[in-house]
Amino acid sequence: MKKYDAIVIGGGPGGTAAAYSLKEQNKTVAIIEADLWGGTCPNRGCDPKKILMSAVEAKAKVENLNGKGFEASPEIHWEELMAFKRSYTDSVPNGTKSGIEKAEIDAYEGQAEFVDAHTIEVADERLEAKQFLIATGQRPALLPVDGQEYLQTSTDFLNLDKLSERITFIGAGYIAFELATIANAAGAEVHVIQHNDQPLKGFDKEMAMDLTKHLEEKGITFHFNVDVDKVEAIDPGYRLTAENFELETDMVVVAAGRVPNIEALKLDNAQVEYTKKGITVDDHLRTSQEHIFACGDVLDKSHPKLTPVSGFEASYVVKTMNGETEPIHYPLIPSVVFGDQRLARIGLSEKELSENSEKYHSETMDLGSWFTYFRVNDKGAKIKFVYDEEDRIVAITCLNEMADELINYFNLILEKQMTHEEIADYVFAYPTPASDLEYFI
Repeated sequence: MKKYDAIVIGGGPGGTAAAYSLKEQNKTVAIIEADLWGGTCPNRGCDPKKILMSAVEAKAKVENLNGKGFEASPEIHWEELMAFKRSYTDSVPNGTKSGIEKAEIDAYEGQAEFVDAHTIEVADERLEAKQFLIATGQRPALLPVDGQEYLQTSTDFLNLDKLSERITFIGAGYIAFELATIANAAGAEVHVIQHNDQPLKGFDKEMAMDLTKHLEEKGITFHFNVDVDKVEAIDPGYRLTAENFELETDMVVVAAGRVPNIEALKLDNAQVEYTKKGITVDDHLRTSQEHIFACGDVLDKSHPKLTPVSGFEASYVVKTMNGETEPIHYPLIPSVVFGDQRLARIGLSEKELSENSEKYHSETMDLGSWFTYFRVNDKGAKIKFVYDEEDRIVAITCLNEMADELINYFNLILEKQMTHEEIADYVFAYPTPASDLEYFI
């Protein structure tokens, strides 16, 4: 039986970052991956999705300037775009594993299973460690409906050889919005079905509905308060049915949440506690076993399950595994829905704001006439500030072409609690989103 100082279970961004850091401390380290080295984000998540979205953004920029220097709308050639995406994703697993091996970290492929609190089994080999880090992430959830076998997920969509003519997304979260935006721009007839009337839960409702309206104007059809109960194969395609609802389509993609990859780990053998939402940890990211830690999307937590958050947690866990005792403190975490119009927010959660609405007031600013947005004809550009009783900014939501860039500036400003005078002391390149900052704060 091989023995290690630390074993990391999960070869995604969080797990690999932790493994490298542990190795730099002269520890004996092993890392285990059951699927693709590199994890979800670079293989079948945020990175390939953003590559496909780049075509959407380019197409929209030209369309916004139709009649202002352009007369045509570019056509997205799906096969060429997918080849471009694969030129990146195809090299991720081997590149990730090669880097691990060059760092002299032992890499194992297969499903890790706990035998007891200090021993795991992988590929018919037993390994023992003083400490463990679980970073196995999540996978797309499937709906328990009649005809579940016909449902596909974001993983399938991001690897389509040919784009279907009619695509339906079940769910109205950020993944559904982003994939629907890509499919629509590439020429598909797109439908989005949501079981209630609230798209993009976790984002400002007013701004979420503005984005919904924008996508409707692009040709996406939304069906709210529809709870699909059956999917059946027809020729051609599929038929979705619900109470007083029926829709025929060529592809059904479920984007109704994700589930943690914990079932196969046999956590009960190690007496590690968990819920259906993920592994339970304390404020040091320690599980019910003091020597077993967890980080990233596999956690049962309220903080956003995003790749940079996984990396932040991995860095913290390594320090904690080495004896540091300060509880984890999360910085402000921005969230973004990407598209030709991007929706981004930072600050107190929408849940906190709605549950204590009497403590807060808001201001929405139309930015369409500001030069930064006028020059690209971004007529729908907006920003919303939420203030507390002392007029301090507690949350910001941006809806515009440059919201992802703008929200990062606000991240720094809010974290550093910068005043108007401090911002005005800087000279930013003009005209850019940064050069507008002093007029917001």
